[in-house]
Order: sequence, then structure tokens, then C-alpha cells
Amino acid sequence: MTQDILDPSQRAVFSDWREKCSPSNLNFARSLFCILGGMATGTIGWSGNVLLLPAGMLFPAFWAYAPSRSVAALVAAAHFLGASRGLPQGASIFFGSQYAIGLGLWFAASLVFVILHSALWTRRSGWPRILRYLIASVLMSLPPFGIMGWASPITAAGVLFPGWSWLGLAATAILLLAMTTSFCRIAVPAVAGCAAWSAAFWTQPKVIEGWTGINTTFGYEGAGQPAGYEHQRESIAMVRKAAGQGVNVAVLPESALGLWTPTTEQLWKDALSDLPVTVIGGAAVVQKSGYDTVMVEISAKGSRILYRERMPVPVSMWQPWRRFTGESGGANAYFFDNPVMQVAGIRAAPLICYEQLIIWPVLQSMATGSDIILAIGNGWWTGESNITDIQRASVTAWAKLFDVPLLIAFNE
Repeated sequence: MTQDILDPSQRAVFSDWREKCSPSNLNFARSLFCILGGMATGTIGWSGNVLLLPAGMLFPAFWAYAPSRSVAALVAAAHFLGASRGLPQGASIFFGSQYAIGLGLWFAASLVFVILHSALWTRRSGWPRILRYLIASVLMSLPPFGIMGWASPITAAGVLFPGWSWLGLAATAILLLAMTTSFCRIAVPAVAGCAAWSAAFWTQPKVIEGWTGINTTFGYEGAGQPAGYEHQRESIAMVRKAAGQGVNVAVLPESALGLWTPTTEQLWKDALSDLPVTVIGGAAVVQKSGYDTVMVEISAKGSRILYRERMPVPVSMWQPWRRFTGESGGANAYFFDNPVMQVAGIRAAPLICYEQLIIWPVLQSMATGSDIILAIGNGWWTGESNITDIQRASVTAWAKLFDVPLLIAFNE
């Protein structure tokens, strides 16, 4: 009798439990977990703190664990949008437009990353998944897809394995691939342990005695505005002060020299005529097809263009569609040209602004034997975002990985 009375209630309880734990509910929970995980890896990893870059290493685990291709796409979107969350504000300031334009560019910038990771996602575990993530990572590191290759987890190599050079890069790649398999149970503690050890003994990249980066805070009223005469005079005063303190090589930010013309060149040569100092600064050189963003070397002996930017900022600077419409304008991209420049007898890896956020420029420079990383930028348009902090964190990680000195000069 008691059993007959209890059976209906037991069946009801079991039915409720089975409904709550149905495949659809479990699938939703799993999807939400993966998407939130992707957002966390992007937001925390690219916070601008170099020691938090290893958080981005968990992205492939959430991508691989996604229950479907559509969820994998959302994981990739959450990761990329979280990492680049400063773009809407920066774009709206740069273009002098409404915030909605910045939001549109933010989502548009994520499309390559999202589409590629969505297309290469697979339900099959093991080698098929490992191979597909490897392909996605390589494609997002090289042109043409790598042009939008921000927020790459491989950047954490310098935090996990400082001084290990290419071996550290390979070890990081292996950990990333392991994240897509059941070995993530080993890879996650390994990453956490390496990150904790590195944080406990962290030191800043080396410096070269007699070299300095001069940071400025010049404001600009809009995109494309060159450094004016007053800015030039202030920069000259800073260089002269540094030279008086024993500096041999002074590095100025991107755009510090404005449009590089014979007049600008003469101004600087006259200003340095009585100083034993070499100045490296960013400038723009006008060409028939548009303009080049360059690094120029100036001293009392003369000047020369050392470097032409391999990858300017897409859309705002690099506008390849102009060539198809027969128009000129926009910055020229030199992709794989001049990866190393000679400065005072030292081989330097030049990185201008956007190049500090993507993969191939720095790896190409280090593969060709650079002894120092020179990173310059002009962040007047970034507002209160963390974009320049992320740039600094990225180049710091690369300098630590290859155990080379780092010199940064930014205008903010």
C-alpha cells in the first residue's frame, strides 16, 4: 500500500529531474560556459597587463569544447571582441564620428577571426581537431588572414618561457594544441604553473646603456594631421635634454617628425649639428600611390629612411581598395620587406603601432637576427581605452621571449 502511494511521487520527482537534466538543458549550459570562457580569455588576457597574457591560452579549450559550430563561432567572437574592446572608443575618436561607427568597425574586425575558427571547428577529437586548430593559428599569423590576427594566444610565450626563444615559442604552441584535447587537464596546470613562476621572478626587458625612448603627449585634432612646427620644436628640446644627460640614441614616437620633407630634414639637422646624438623617429613620406609610414635616422651627419612599415592599420591607414578604383591615397604596406634595420651598429627589429598587435612582423624580424626591439606608436586617438597598454604588453612579452632589449616611444 505504501509502495503504491509513493510510486506516483517518485515518478514525478524522477520526471522533473530528467527534464532539468535533459540534453537540451545540458547543451545550453555547456554553450553558455564556453562563450563566457571565450569572453574571459579575451578580456583578461588582453587587459594590458603582460603577466595576464597566459589567460588567453585557455581560448582553444573553450573553442574545442563547444558543442556545435555555431557555438564555436560565438566563442571566437566573444574572445576577439573581449580582447579588442577598446576599438569602438578609439575608432570613434579617430574618425571623429558617432560611437556607432566604432561599434560597426569593432564587429567587422572580428569577422576574419570568427569565420576562420568557425569553419575549422570539428566535432572529431584527437588529431583532426589538433590539426584544424594548428591551421587556424598559422593562418591568423600570416597575411592575408593574419592582417587581422589580434589576440593570438601565442603572444603569451614570453611570459611562460622567458628567454627560451624559438624553443619557448614551440613549447607554447604545443600547450595550445594540447588545450584542444583531453590533455588540457595537464596543459591548464602547466600554463598556470609557468605563469605563476614567471610572475614570481618577473623582470622588465633589458635596456641598452645610452639609448632612450622619449614619450610625448601631443594632441591631434583629427586623423592624418602631421606633427606641426611647435611639436617639432618641443621634440627637439626633449632630444637636446636627453643628449645633455649622456644619451647616444634617442627614439621618438610614430608621427613625431610629421611629413618628411627637405624642410623638416634641414630643421632637424640644424638642431642636432652640435650634438653627438642619433635620433630615430616616425614620419610619413608622400608617394604617388599614397604615403609610407617610416622610421627615419637623423644626426648631425645627415639622415636616411631606415624602415617602411610592413602593416599599417587596416581601413584607417591601409586602404587597398583604392587601387582597384583607380584612386591614390592611404598608407602603403610592405608586408615582408625590411624586417631589420641597422642603428648605431646594432640590428633592430622595428615595430610601428599596429605591427605590435599581430604576429608575423616580430617573428620575421627575430628570425633575421635582431638584437633589440624598437616599438613606436601614436595613441592620441585611443582615449581612455587600454589599446596602448596592450601594445606595450605584447612587445614586452616578445622581448622577454627572445631575451633582447626593448625600447618603446609612444605619443599618448
